[in-house]
Amino acid sequence: MARGIRPTSTSRLLAVGVSRDGDRVTTLELFFDLVYVFAFHQVSEIILDEPSAAGLLRGLVTLALVWWSWTAYAWLANQARADDGVVRLGMVLATAVMFLVALAIPEAWDDLPGGLSGPLVFVIGYLLVRVVHGTVYLIAAGSDAGLRRQVLVSMATGLVPAAALLVAGCLVGGALQVWLWAVAIAIDWLLVYLTSRAGNSWRLNSASHFSERHGLIVILALGESIIAIGAVAMRIPVDWEVLGAALAAVALALGLWWSYFHHLADKVEHELAVRAGSERAALAVDVYTYLHYPIVAAIVLVAVGIDEAMLGIGEERPLEGFAAGCLGAGLAIYLAATVLIWRRASGEWTLPRSIGALAAVALIPAFAALPSIASLAIAAVFLAALLAIEQALHGRAAVRPGP
Repeated sequence: MARGIRPTSTSRLLAVGVSRDGDRVTTLELFFDLVYVFAFHQVSEIILDEPSAAGLLRGLVTLALVWWSWTAYAWLANQARADDGVVRLGMVLATAVMFLVALAIPEAWDDLPGGLSGPLVFVIGYLLVRVVHGTVYLIAAGSDAGLRRQVLVSMATGLVPAAALLVAGCLVGGALQVWLWAVAIAIDWLLVYLTSRAGNSWRLNSASHFSERHGLIVILALGESIIAIGAVAMRIPVDWEVLGAALAAVALALGLWWSYFHHLADKVEHELAVRAGSERAALAVDVYTYLHYPIVAAIVLVAVGIDEAMLGIGEERPLEGFAAGCLGAGLAIYLAATVLIWRRASGEWTLPRSIGALAAVALIPAFAALPSIASLAIAAVFLAALLAIEQALHGRAAVRPGP
């Protein structure tokens, strides 16, 4: 910089630190993610408060909105460093607003009398988070006209019609609200996906950052299953049965962690790193932005199943049908999502996990008929056996090790 010329406060505020290949996740991003731990917990509470198909649909729709806001900022922080200039300002503002959104999640569907409208607080906060993201992304794009055009197209074709449907859902309420919100999500996700296919659109600067970013959100989602174990166990007397059930539930959560990080995460990151340009961005969109939503949703479902199973400890009653369905379907969706992720990244199918996903569904009647502790133990043993088979096959029919 020339002598005597100093950056003004405005120029420092609007500065953008461009991300580079090999960058890692910043501490501000980790702080940002803490809000989503709370949001995931709030989503699971929606499902637990209404253990039915309607409650499940509400929870998954809410989670989809939460996920879409999170993944938007994952892309932003890969374009420009999150702890620098205008991106830092945007991340801090989004963190604060998203916490308010998470607070409003329980009232997003059942507004309590008095105070503000819970659904409107949720939707307005969510839309503000999205608008902040789009505004900062336009600045972070700099002179990249193609990227700026993609951000504007995504906001115009996806966010605007989705916003109208979300607000309409708040106003009509009732059973129609969930369908209007579901359609809003479908339009937003579909139009963003279709516009992302058209030529050189999004940019992915750092494969390692993007992979690590999504690995960390999987870890935080798994934390919800640990919370489910402890939150129930602390309310009942500790005995051998409680300790055994807690160990089985922890083993199940550990199996989910192992199946993602030991067998999958590094290999997918490698496949992302060896690609460049639009091919890399397209792979990231498919594998991380879209196929990681069922990963997180599955973990939330498993956490709901664990929570209900822990509540049944000591009562010698079978795990109820809804909880058994959440446990089995959660495992099945999780395994199926990893199958699709590896298929998209490598072009290969993972036979053990494909069979395992079907087997998890077949286990649902057993979960519903057996005592809670037995269901947790069977789920943990099932997943451990599947991972042992993968390990024994050395990736020949499962996820192959990278070079």
